[in-house]
Amino acid sequence: MFDKLKNLFKPKSRVPSDEEYSIHYEKKVKAIAGILGPMHNMVIHAIIPFDVGGAVDMYPFPNALEGTALVTFELIGPDGTGPLPNDFGTYELLAFTRHKIDEDETSPFNLTERRLCGIFTRIGNYCTGAVLKPNDTIEIPGGENEPNKCLVLHEWDAQNTRFSIDGKPHGLLLLLEVFRSEMDFARANGTPELVNLLKKEGHYPFSDLDRRPVR
Repeated sequence: MFDKLKNLFKPKSRVPSDEEYSIHYEKKVKAIAGILGPMHNMVIHAIIPFDVGGAVDMYPFPNALEGTALVTFELIGPDGTGPLPNDFGTYELLAFTRHKIDEDETSPFNLTERRLCGIFTRIGNYCTGAVLKPNDTIEIPGGENEPNKCLVLHEWDAQNTRFSIDGKPHGLLLLLEVFRSEMDFARANGTPELVNLLKKEGHYPFSDLDRRPVR
């Protein structure tokens, strides 16, 4: 009973100020730009903010590889908390598309970005209560009359994707959308084996599905 009362009157965590959020954001931009190159000046904002139940904002980086890298920025808070930490600490999510930034709503880039935004949002909510690690596989329920989305997680190894802010360790966790047959192969043989096949065919680390499955 005493423990319940103690928890009831436990002080709530302090909410960071706008200035603290701003300072932390600038540090995060600098850290991630050191990995992916300069961030594009167009941030794709959600109508309803992520922290009140909406979608994540999408931050494009056009110079990491051909096409565009897309990153979340709202998972790691100014106090360093966020997703349940894995081996490299808390993290933001990363995905790649071969498509260049195009603001046309019907463009391949926009359609891919919207699909990945939905995936990021689902994973962003899920990872606060579950530890997600490179080489894990995830299946996300599709919409009405749509197949489930199949994902594998990886630590993008083209560069060092780990960074720190104010001495706290963080990283970028790569999401790869793959075909069901490829996810089944990863579950049977290990994600590294699938990644090797994707690299051999020139598909890694992209999440575009306008290709033939490697398995």
